[in-house]
Amino acid sequence: MKKEYQYLLLDLDGTITDPMIGITRSVQYALSFFGIKVLNLEELCPFIGPPLKDSFKEFYHFTDEQASLALKKYREYFAAKGMFENNVYEGIEEFLQSQVNKGRTIMIATSKPETFAKQILEHFKLDHYFSFIGGATLDGIRSTKTDVIKYVLESNQITDLSGAIMIGDRKHDIEGAKNNGIDSIGVLYGYGDKAELEKAEADFIVESIDGLKSILL
Repeated sequence: MKKEYQYLLLDLDGTITDPMIGITRSVQYALSFFGIKVLNLEELCPFIGPPLKDSFKEFYHFTDEQASLALKKYREYFAAKGMFENNVYEGIEEFLQSQVNKGRTIMIATSKPETFAKQILEHFKLDHYFSFIGGATLDGIRSTKTDVIKYVLESNQITDLSGAIMIGDRKHDIEGAKNNGIDSIGVLYGYGDKAELEKAEADFIVESIDGLKSILL
C-alpha cells in the first residue's frame, strides 16, 4: 500500500528546471580563470546537482582555496547571466498544480544558494507553488543536501517524517533524504542515472513526470 505524503520536498536543478546551459557556462567561465579551456559544455554536466565546491575539488583536483576562488568566479557569471540560461521541464507546472489541488505542501530543497533559487523560481513564475524555498547559504555553512533537507524540515516544523518525501535526480537527494529519515523518489529525466539512484537506495525511481504523478496519486 502506498503511503500518503503531505509534504513534497523538490530539488530544483534537474528536477524542476533543466539548468544545463547556465551551469556549464558558469563552470566554463570559472575554469577559464585558471587557464583550463573546456569547449564541449556536455563535459561539464557532472557539475549539475552536487555542491559546486566539492565538484571543483573532485573533477579538477583543486585545493580548498582554489575551489573557493572557482566558486566565486562561477557566481560572477551565474548571477549576471547563467541563472536564466535555464528551461522549465515540460509538464512540471501541471504537476505542481495537481499537487497543490490535492492539498499537499510543496517545498524546495536545493544545494543552490537560496537567493538564486528564489530568483529563478520568480523568473519562471513558479514561486507561488511553493510554501517554502530552502537552499544553501552563500557562505557555505549550509551546503550539503543533508543539511538543506534538515533545514527545510525544521523550518517548517515537520515532525511526522513519514508524511514527507524528497524528489530529486541525483544521489545527493536520495542520501540526504535517507540521512533525515524521509522517503525519496529518484527521477531519471534529470542528470542522474538508474544505477546511481539504485545504489543510493531511492525508495522509488521514475522515468518521467507522469511517473511522479502515479506514485503520488
